[in-house]
Amino acid sequence: MADDLGDEWWENQPAEAGRSPEASDGEGGGDTEVMQQETTPVPALSKKTKQPKECFLVQPKETKEGGTKTKKRRKKKITDILAKSEPKPGTPEDLQQLMKDYYSSRRSVIELEELNLPDSCFLKVNDLTHSLSSYLKEVCPKWVKLRKNHNEKKSVLMLIICSSAIRALELIRSMTAFKGDSKVMKLFAKHIKVQEQIKLLEKRVVHLGVGTPGRIKELVKQGGLNLNPLKFLVFDWNWRDQKLRRMMDIPEIRKEVFELLEMGVLSLCKSESLKLGLF
Repeated sequence: MADDLGDEWWENQPAEAGRSPEASDGEGGGDTEVMQQETTPVPALSKKTKQPKECFLVQPKETKEGGTKTKKRRKKKITDILAKSEPKPGTPEDLQQLMKDYYSSRRSVIELEELNLPDSCFLKVNDLTHSLSSYLKEVCPKWVKLRKNHNEKKSVLMLIICSSAIRALELIRSMTAFKGDSKVMKLFAKHIKVQEQIKLLEKRVVHLGVGTPGRIKELVKQGGLNLNPLKFLVFDWNWRDQKLRRMMDIPEIRKEVFELLEMGVLSLCKSESLKLGLF
């Protein structure tokens, strides 16, 4: 009777934490099962918590590699080279050499020799001490007589070639002491159409033309400008822009200059009816 009451009392009691109600025989099998349940999850959880930390170890390496890529050696620009070089006046040999370099891959040796111009076709070069007016007075002492005898339309006696429209306006303002009563015309593309310039050349006699090689070349191509009466062709050779480039340092300008020379200028120079000047 006492044993029956004891069993009923034990079965009616709530199960304790970590104790199985089925473990009533007093053997140690129930205790080992409880210990396994308590200990087995612990190492699995610890492994899972350590795994995400390994994902963040790659980022510092990428920033270091990105930092080394920016440290590249900067290429030397023509501005850096010209800034260190001393200004030297242009010479006829400079123009001859540029012509040979430009045509060396396009023409044969015999054709390159035909491009050589006689020294007699070159005016005195600017020694970097002249203004445009003083230079033109020195190389063209008989300008007033030539101007009075010139009455052909669609032509000019002198062309001054520069790199831009802004530079052309500066040259026109700086030659007031030389031009006198000469009629000067702007020969560049900015705000002026080709057809308008052709009409102006047909209407009146022009003595001086100041402009860019591209627009002058187009006027010759369309028949608006005749080069045969031309007596002087002056390049704005020594002037440098904000990037320290001369007009012949700019590939586009250099190309247009040589194309213009092929449109009759070289033949006029060889016949000694035209003089070239490097201002």
